[in-house]
Parts: sequence; structure tokens; C-alpha cells
Amino acid sequence: MSLLATAAVSPLMTKVVKPVRRLASYKRRTIWWTNPDSELRILACIHTPRQAPAIISLLDISHPTKRSPIYICALHLVELTGRTAALLVVNSAAPTAAAKDQQQQNIPALGRVQAQSDAITHAFVDYEQRAGGVTAQCLTTYSPYDTMHEDVFAVGEDRHAAFIVLPFHMHQTVDRGMEVDHPAIRGLNQAVLTATPCSIGILVDRGLGGSGYRESGYRVAVLFFGGADDREALALAGRMVGHPRINLTVVRFIYRDGNSRQRQNHHEGAAAGRSPRPEKVLTIMSEEERERQVDEERLGQFQARWGEGMVEYKEVVATNAEETMAAIKGVEEGGHDLFVVGMGHGVESPLTEGMNEWSEFPELGPIGDLLASTDFEATGSVLVVHQGGAQGGGPVVDLLISPDTNGKLGRPFGNKGHGDRA
Repeated sequence: MSLLATAAVSPLMTKVVKPVRRLASYKRRTIWWTNPDSELRILACIHTPRQAPAIISLLDISHPTKRSPIYICALHLVELTGRTAALLVVNSAAPTAAAKDQQQQNIPALGRVQAQSDAITHAFVDYEQRAGGVTAQCLTTYSPYDTMHEDVFAVGEDRHAAFIVLPFHMHQTVDRGMEVDHPAIRGLNQAVLTATPCSIGILVDRGLGGSGYRESGYRVAVLFFGGADDREALALAGRMVGHPRINLTVVRFIYRDGNSRQRQNHHEGAAAGRSPRPEKVLTIMSEEERERQVDEERLGQFQARWGEGMVEYKEVVATNAEETMAAIKGVEEGGHDLFVVGMGHGVESPLTEGMNEWSEFPELGPIGDLLASTDFEATGSVLVVHQGGAQGGGPVVDLLISPDTNGKLGRPFGNKGHGDRA
């Protein structure tokens, strides 16, 4: 009996313990934790081939190079009905007949699904061959929508993705309205956001990839209000800098009754090419004050590294949500192709106060919901970023144990010489 118990328990413990260990080493993988000069690993979820061009355009905007490469895993999500077990298939440009026969036994409607998977695969393979610094892999997963988020987590963990891109559950119509693709897609996005081990981006496509490769380039605007999600959006913007066809603008929104001395220190630090430093006085900060300090640190680092005309930096002063919406409308009228905004999870600000009460899509946050709303009449696509995985320790722990700070505040993220140690 002892021998039988030992033989049964050992393989069981091996299966249970290993995934936990992998997740423990993976749970803090975000864009900020990834050195800008190292490989950024992205998992892009795709439901239909129509969504592939927008994802590819987002990759192009992220400026992949041989020095700063991007690995993209395109995961084609297919709804599975009936009692058939979930299935994960590795796509290739030319699948073999044996592979098709094996899938046909599990998926009755393989013909239509295979045609879609082939179209998605060819799109990413063509981009990989055309662009430098891109490695693409395409997979297809068959599972019910109720458990599909588990497959997304499993593939993201296995591929060590730092960023998962989810398509919005609605697409733009010919008359510039928004139409639902599938009601269950919204529930899938919400499930992924609830327990994601890494950062998430929900892409609201309004023709970002409709015209294919753009010689004229893209106009991108980052709206920064503060908080972990906005800082993650800023980290993504840092990878876009230097793209010859990208016009990047960072718009910072400031509450008029805020600490003017804090803003003065920020400007002085940026002008001197360093991050603003707090006075050498032992003080006890609240979580809100600490968040503001981290915002100042990160913005100062961004300006110090990407200054000198590489990025257009603006500041907008407002007192309430009404003035915020008016300012965003002014930015939108500038004709931007893509807005990158933070979800604003856990952030309360007078600049967005009351906006959640009439929010149509709470999973996008107040600013993302505003830009995605048809009532706002925005024409640019929207990428809403949520920093997952690194929320457990808060801003203090994130700074102290960051692989790019070595426990020292004020060190710019992405310094050369620091690898991806997430």
C-alpha cells in the first residue's frame, strides 16, 4: 500500500506544483518590466480575420526592430459547442493533410474555421517577412466561451507574454456606427481582465488597419491622467518613439487645484535631464501621494529619455469632468489615428468624477469608454491599457523590486544593461 500510494502521489504532485511555480515567476510580467531594448512578447487574441489588420498595424506602430524585437503569438479563438474536448492547434502556412484529418475528427465545421485560420496565419507570416525584428506564431484554440479565458491564460503563460491584446466586442460599420460581433466576446474580455497575470490592452478598431501598410504613417496620442494603468500606457508609448512614420503626442491632464510645487519640481527635473527628487525629509506618504510621486518619476524619466523633439509633450489643466471632455475633444479633432489610454483601475480623480455613472462600457474605464462611445463621435481607434500582474505590491514595492531600478528610486526604466528579469 505504501508503494502504491507513493507511485500515485508523485506524478500527481508534479502536475500540480509545476504550473504554480511557472505562474509565480510569470505574474509580474508587464510592458514596464520589459526592457525597451529587449524582446516584447505579445499575445493577440483574434476571433475573425477582419481583426488581424488592426493588430498588425498596432505591431507596426510599436516599432519592432532587430535591436528591440517583438514576438507575436496570434491566437485564433473559436467557439466550441457540444461535448468535444477543448483543442489547441499550431497553425502553419501550409498545414498537412494528416493534421487536417485529425482536426476534422474533433471539429465538425473545420472547413470554414480552417479557412479563417489560414487567412490569419498568412497575414502574420507576410508581416513577419516584410518587417524586421518580428517573430510570429499562430495558434487556434477551440473551447466554449465560458472557459475560453483559461486558454488565453494558459497560452499567455506558456509564451511568457507581457502584453495580451483583446479585440473589442464591437466593430465599426460602413456608416461609422458600432455593431456587436458576438455578445460572449465582451464576457470573455471581462473574464480576462479579472484575473490576468500580465498587462492587457483592449483595442477598439476604427479602421486602424483598414488601408493596410501606410506610407504616410500614424498620428498617436497618449492621454495621461496618472495611476498604474496610465504608466503602463506610457511604457508602451516608449517603444513607439523613434519610429520614422509615427507622430507621437503625450498629453498630461493636471487638476487645477493640485500641488503646483510638485509640478514645478517636475519641470525643473525634466529640464535638467533627471527625474524630480523628493526632499530629504523622512515623511509618511499616503497611497495617493505615493502614486503621484511615481507618476512624476515616470514622466520625468520619459521626458529625459525621449526629449529633444522626439515626442510632443503637452499639459492640459482642468478642474472637472466637463473640462476634461472638452479638452479630449480638442485633442481628438487633431486627427489622430490611435489613442492610447489607461483603464484607470482604482484611480479616483476630480477630472473624471461622475463619468463612470453613465459609462456604457465600464471595462474600458472612463476615458476609454468616452472615446469608444458613438455619442462622442471620435474617429480614431482606441487602445485601453490595464496593468495586470504587478498589482499585488503597490507602487512602493513595484519601484523597490523593479529589475530596472535595483531598489533605487529615480532610475529610468529600460536602462541599457538591464535584461528582462521579470
